[in-house]
Amino acid sequence: MKLCKNVFTFIGFDNEYEESDIVVFGSPFDGTTSFRPGTRFAPSIMRNESYGLETYSPYLDRDLEEVKVFDAGDLEFPFGNTEKVLNMIEKFTKDIIKDDKIPVMIGGEHLVTLPAVRAVYDKYKELYVIHFDAHTDLREDYLGEKLSHASVIRRVWDFVGDKRIYQFGIRSGEKYEFDWANEHTILNKFNCNGIEEAIKEIGDKPVYVTIDLDILDPSIFPGTGTIEPGGISFNDMMEAIRKIKVLNIVGADVVELSPHYDASGTSTAVACKVLRELVLAI
Repeated sequence: MKLCKNVFTFIGFDNEYEESDIVVFGSPFDGTTSFRPGTRFAPSIMRNESYGLETYSPYLDRDLEEVKVFDAGDLEFPFGNTEKVLNMIEKFTKDIIKDDKIPVMIGGEHLVTLPAVRAVYDKYKELYVIHFDAHTDLREDYLGEKLSHASVIRRVWDFVGDKRIYQFGIRSGEKYEFDWANEHTILNKFNCNGIEEAIKEIGDKPVYVTIDLDILDPSIFPGTGTIEPGGISFNDMMEAIRKIKVLNIVGADVVELSPHYDASGTSTAVACKVLRELVLAI
């Protein structure tokens, strides 16, 4: 796959496609959002606001100038056809992987994670998933719909299987989701405790990392569609990313910023910094 350089890039993501190891792209979709929509606007607004950042991370002591990242821009989706959107994301992600590059996606609502993980799993059958979120996302369906941001991790489990999904920061969901997780995933409520054990258990196996930004407390990150008080701090998030950098990360995403619900721009700034750290941790 040959892509031209995106004119409007996230800071530091302005290398040529051929020379890059990581390809970032936006999936501006919020067609199954169950409460407040708006995540479709996150990728473009994050690019604009990213220029308030430096390329250097004092958390990881790494600089975006030291790595090769290509910003492929946003995919263009049809309205009203969820399955077609998911197919487009899966195909695009597979094309990136075929070129031996690592896909990093900016959502969009959390359902966009499903096709990206499926594309990565197509190459890496031993894939593990690390899931940071306020919500379990383990419903069998939401109001009769199996393809929903409320059921995305359940759909990932459909092909990844038991005990291959580690969930952190979870503080919201139906009781049956927590009961189901006891048998099928490794779920840590409220915080990121246990991440060291997860890292040891995963070892050098391939990993997909998905960060739903509503894992953060709304006092830090109010710009999201489904606010859940009681979340982790920004520094907790930075520490978790610092720890997982030892893993063999083969794909990742950052999802669920709804920028217009935070007119101060704080939530967008937080999202940009999380993305920078995640890319530098790969």
